Amino acid sequence: MISETAPRPGPTSVHPEALAGAAATANASEKTLLVLEAALTHDRFSEVVAATGLAKATTHRIISTLVDRGFVALAADGSYLPGPQILSLAGRALQRIDISEIARPFVDELVAEVHCTVHVGAANGDEIIYLVRTDSDKPYQMPSRVGNAIPMHSSGIGKAVLSGYSDDALERFVARAGLPARTPHTLTTLEALRADVADVRRCGYAMDREENVPGVACVAAPIRDHTGTIKYGISISTITVEHTLEQVEAMSEAALRTADQISRALGYTPGGSTAPPVLRR
Repeated sequence: MISETAPRPGPTSVHPEALAGAAATANASEKTLLVLEAALTHDRFSEVVAATGLAKATTHRIISTLVDRGFVALAADGSYLPGPQILSLAGRALQRIDISEIARPFVDELVAEVHCTVHVGAANGDEIIYLVRTDSDKPYQMPSRVGNAIPMHSSGIGKAVLSGYSDDALERFVARAGLPARTPHTLTTLEALRADVADVRRCGYAMDREENVPGVACVAAPIRDHTGTIKYGISISTITVEHTLEQVEAMSEAALRTADQISRALGYTPGGSTAPPVLRR
């Protein structure tokens, strides 16, 4: 578990001014990393020099080595691109990503904060699969388990994932999966689901108001992968005899904060140069 004073895991985005300041005291390996990061985020040699603060000769020597080793490639117009070697390494690293292990420390902290059950789920076709379930110190447990498959339209995590769908994709999802009633509160029409998903997009979090299991409510937030795609979600679940729906919704800030932490640990950088993609399944 991560202590309160321990640094959070996850990628960092270094500002060009910080890169330039670091260049003065950087050793050879640090200079290589500075140039590599700058070459992967800038198009032109002059921009890389400005971003790193290194001498032109030093920058040119390092970039030439990176090109020779396949970490950086040159486009036809002379701009820099990720090379085949770094793409290969990135692919291998992505294959080894285990969101369950990445999310677990953040989930443990969230459970300790809200004293409710926390789930992390992933989209699998038109369903959500629970990957993590951590219970609180309460004398009861949620009727769920890791590996359970639940419908998207009736679950908080599912609606968080659906918020990343385009309007057309949402309509196709309904045509494929249907909207079977799980409880008297389940949304069973396209119009109702579309309105709810619009609310999720607006406020950033989703609610399950006893829509999947009677007497159980949750608030959920979307988790993005390194591309910005919403493939996962995290939820805080409780029973309605202990928490009102208003109290459940009040925990949305904690859910959103933890979802953001996990997204960053997966490589997502908010406010990047490209907008998160909208799924068009």
